[in-house]
Amino acid sequence: MENIVLFDTPERHCACLPITFTRAVSDVRVGISTIKEKWQHYLPGEYTALTADYLAVKYPALPAEARFVAGHVCPDAPLAEAVARLAYGSALVGYEGELLAFAGSRADFDARRFTATVAYDSPYVAIYAAYDIFRENGRELEKDFRRLTAGRTSQPLPESCRLVGEPTFPDGTPRLFIEEGAKLECVIINVNNGPVYIGRDAEVMEGVCIRAPFAACTHATVNMNAKIYGATTLGPYCKVGGELSNVVMQSYSNKGHDGYLGNAVIGEWCNLGADTNCSNLKNNYAEIKLWDYATHRFKPTGMQFCGLLMGDHSRSGINTMFNTATVVGVGANVYGPGFPRTVIDSFVQGGAEGFKSVPVTKVMEMAVRMMARRSKSLTDAERQVLQSLADNPYPAQK
Repeated sequence: MENIVLFDTPERHCACLPITFTRAVSDVRVGISTIKEKWQHYLPGEYTALTADYLAVKYPALPAEARFVAGHVCPDAPLAEAVARLAYGSALVGYEGELLAFAGSRADFDARRFTATVAYDSPYVAIYAAYDIFRENGRELEKDFRRLTAGRTSQPLPESCRLVGEPTFPDGTPRLFIEEGAKLECVIINVNNGPVYIGRDAEVMEGVCIRAPFAACTHATVNMNAKIYGATTLGPYCKVGGELSNVVMQSYSNKGHDGYLGNAVIGEWCNLGADTNCSNLKNNYAEIKLWDYATHRFKPTGMQFCGLLMGDHSRSGINTMFNTATVVGVGANVYGPGFPRTVIDSFVQGGAEGFKSVPVTKVMEMAVRMMARRSKSLTDAERQVLQSLADNPYPAQK
């Protein structure tokens, strides 16, 4: 099979922190699938990632020759076809000359030495910053829904549940799809604004109200009486309760109790304690300014809504409050009364009264215990990544 390398530029990987502290951008979930999974559907091959140096331990060695594809770009059929048609030595460029793909040697790719350049003029979706994950989630969710369910038959909606809205899109595609093994009882599902996908062995408990677009991936759980607004994705094995709006949870993370979370991205192996509440709108309705890891300054975003961006293995205690546009690193433990600052480093614990550093070994011990509950283990590669982040909180994004 052909070698496919999903590459990050240093600028793009840094812009997607804290979610990409522990992964390439192509491993980010947006919609139902990760960006890598989308490409694997359209362009079969042997995949690896070219990303920040310290993350190389997580990915197979880079081949000498390959199709190099921008890892922050979400594909569709026309874009994948354009990439597949590239002749050896040729590059595909998009908006403002952005490099989308190159077919050839690693040496020529690194040197940006192209024998020909092909312009791609059709629109495409790309993740340029961490907040784009929730901003683009609705559009990507519908694309993934249509791709994953095409030509397949959904399990029936149980009689105790109620579907609100037209059951199909104008082209006849069903708006609701329930995979085998999924469990739903006494659930209200409103599909007026898009599709709803209930993944294999997922469970949606009694009293839950869902407004599309929404996806509960494999083994996800929605606890009783939860209120979920689109566009929201629960990654595999995530568990939620309370109120959510436009949230993307990567996988294996929990927000199992009451409390509000909106316009947010949550990494893997996170836990938000009972009654954790996250503001997503400043009470003076001012423009959101978000921490920029590249400049170590707050940067205007042009947005009015932004909630919590949380890296892997971080958590909050009960009754924690997060202010608008709070960024939390990896392995942080936030608790106590009041609003903590809106930039929380990795490997710290505390709250509004201040933070103190936590040894990375303690974070690893906590991760091992949490992962063991799901029959998972912390790999040597993941340990190396966490150690690298502890040694250098802002690794060079080469």
